[in-house]
Amino acid sequence: MDFSDTGLTVAGIIPARYASTRFPGKPLVMIQGMSMIERVYRQASGCALLSTVIVATDDARIADHVTGFGGRVIMTSPHHPSGTDRIAETLRKLDENGEHYDIAVNIQGDEPTIRPEQIESVVNLFSNNETRIATLIKVIDKTEDLFNPNVVKVVTDKTGRALLFSRSPIPHIRQLPDEVWTSAFTFYRHIGIYAYRTQTLQDISQLPPAPPETAESLEQLRWLWNGYPIQTDITDFETIGIDTPEDLSKLTNIS
Repeated sequence: MDFSDTGLTVAGIIPARYASTRFPGKPLVMIQGMSMIERVYRQASGCALLSTVIVATDDARIADHVTGFGGRVIMTSPHHPSGTDRIAETLRKLDENGEHYDIAVNIQGDEPTIRPEQIESVVNLFSNNETRIATLIKVIDKTEDLFNPNVVKVVTDKTGRALLFSRSPIPHIRQLPDEVWTSAFTFYRHIGIYAYRTQTLQDISQLPPAPPETAESLEQLRWLWNGYPIQTDITDFETIGIDTPEDLSKLTNIS
């Protein structure tokens, strides 16, 4: 089934906070004359499958900036431990105002190179009625990425359903030196965009932390631990996350 035949409505939500420990004010940093949050917003708005794009924030400076460039914003609590919880509150507020969406896409506010095609790929996974949570993965072709704990690895089954996420290289290849692993096996990295059926999102936002999540500091392990399947699709596009001011140097050929 083509997604356009499902009749499902989709909200693209960009959680954004000002008080980042490593990069305060990150959403408002200027990149070639445009703020990071505006870049993400405009990229997301290029996806025709989204019925609306919203910035969810707890900071008036971000809210004023978003409305200033014509974007839509909803104010949320400053006490959310994760973007997932911020999105869940946003959806509850929308429901209270009679605005319901079937699917919500969590679009990272610190990835200014996100592409509309990637959002479309993750939304299209909901053409399957069994999909509850969806995300993207990309082939790892560099040994340094495979062994970098900041690059999250994922193993899937033959249908693309995630089996495990880890900061360690998985699976482990026995009897081969590290430098040839990427030639001997196809490894995948996680691309940090999620989409959820909205009821599933409300359910998982109520779950307590799980032991694997605490060990790896990876929220998605909480969902797997509790039996929520995560469907993946492979993307050829790389995204660049900006966690520190130094990461801005990674952005090349951006206009």
